Amino acid sequence: MNLLEALEIEVEAATADFVRLRMPIKAQHKQPFGLVHGGINGVLIETACSIGANQALAQEEAFAAGVDLQVNHLAAAQEGTLIVEASPDRIGARIQTWQATIWLASGLKTAVGRCTLTTVRK
Repeated sequence: MNLLEALEIEVEAATADFVRLRMPIKAQHKQPFGLVHGGINGVLIETACSIGANQALAQEEAFAAGVDLQVNHLAAAQEGTLIVEASPDRIGARIQTWQATIWLASGLKTAVGRCTLTTVRK
C-alpha cells in the first residue's frame, strides 16, 4: 500500500500543466482537536506538485523529487472532501516550481502552497 492508497487520495487529472486530487476527510486525517492535520495539507500539495512535475519529465531514466515545500493554512476543515489543484510556475531543465490550492468541495479555500522539485537521475 502506498501513501495515496493509505490516505484515500484519488487522482482526478494529471498532466504536465495541471493536477487535481480529491480526498474525503476521515478520522485518520485529523489531529486530536478534530480538525484536518496541517501535515495533510503538506502531503496533498507536495503529492499534486510531484505528480505534475513527473508528468512534465520526458525522461524515463529520471524522476522529480521535492526539495522545498511551503504551505499556508488558511481555514480549518473538519468534514467533507478536500480538492487540491496544482499547476507549474516554471518547468526548467533541472528545477520545477509548482503552486497548489486546496479547497473543500463546498468551495472554502483551506490552504495554498508551493513546491520546488529537482530532477533526479535513476
